[in-house]
Amino acid sequence: MSRTRRPLVTTLSALALTVAGLTLTTGTAHAQSCSQAYLPLPDPSCQPGDFNPDVTQSTIDSTICVSGWTATVRPSSSYTTALKKKQIVEYGYTDTSTSDYEEDHFVPLELGGAPKSELNLWPEPEYGTKTAANKDTVENKLKKAVCAGTVSLSDAQDAIVTDWTTALSSLGLS
Repeated sequence: MSRTRRPLVTTLSALALTVAGLTLTTGTAHAQSCSQAYLPLPDPSCQPGDFNPDVTQSTIDSTICVSGWTATVRPSSSYTTALKKKQIVEYGYTDTSTSDYEEDHFVPLELGGAPKSELNLWPEPEYGTKTAANKDTVENKLKKAVCAGTVSLSDAQDAIVTDWTTALSSLGLS
């Protein structure tokens, strides 16, 4: 009876764990708790979006519509990088290079998203046809529309949460 080689056993074990919804990281199995099936959106069970209670329709002229305001609430890169590393594992991304993801606010700070909430931050891939850079363009157009009074804050937030890829067209802004 022949002995099975260790690398083959390790590979087969990792494959079995992946099929079972687990990832192998530094010798231990971790449950994948977030699905990539929703890309380019985050998994709504992990990041449904979250809001900054200081940003309302009545406060936009002293918050999001003030140039530079988002810099006053943006979390530190040390906070977002640590969260990004954790969430890359939770999403089960095979590419674990942090530079390939933007730890993005699902509801952007420009539209009153919660700055540090794990319900609002997720590792958005920088690759593919609909990337974080594409989302930034949508966010900026929505912010301009909100600040110009052509779209309400809540309508812009709803459109982003529903599907940022169709947010502009759903509000008649594309």
